[in-house]
Amino acid sequence: MKQTKILFVCHGNICRSPMAEFVMKKIVADAGLEDSFYIESAATSTEEIGNEVYPPAKRKLAEHGISCKGKTARQMTRQDYLRFDLLVGMDDWNIRNMKRICGDDPDEKIHRLMDFTVRPGEVADPWYTGNFEATWNDVLEGCTDLLRSIVKN
Repeated sequence: MKQTKILFVCHGNICRSPMAEFVMKKIVADAGLEDSFYIESAATSTEEIGNEVYPPAKRKLAEHGISCKGKTARQMTRQDYLRFDLLVGMDDWNIRNMKRICGDDPDEKIHRLMDFTVRPGEVADPWYTGNFEATWNDVLEGCTDLLRSIVKN
């Protein structure tokens, strides 16, 4: 199996996309496939560049035994489109901004995370709701089904 490179993307890279990055790393490791994947996350905005994962997101990951130590926000670049096989956004606004940054999506690499599940749509945004449990559930389901779809192909 060739290495699959995945970039998870949200607005600030402090809540949803780092949660997806570290959840995906964990389920890939649990499946014994860590050598087959390279996984990162990034932001579409510059607002949080250099900041650590938002404390409630960090706590939610820790509740499930997942560390995101050392992760700081970075902005997605046009170069990421060439570096990664899949660029996975959390909502429609992220997808629009990702396409703007990349100059569209000629290779059809840009997808919403929940579109890999049986309930396509947007990952719940805890920045506005404060509901990190709903975000956790979306991210876990999305990453599990994303891994399943990659391994199947």
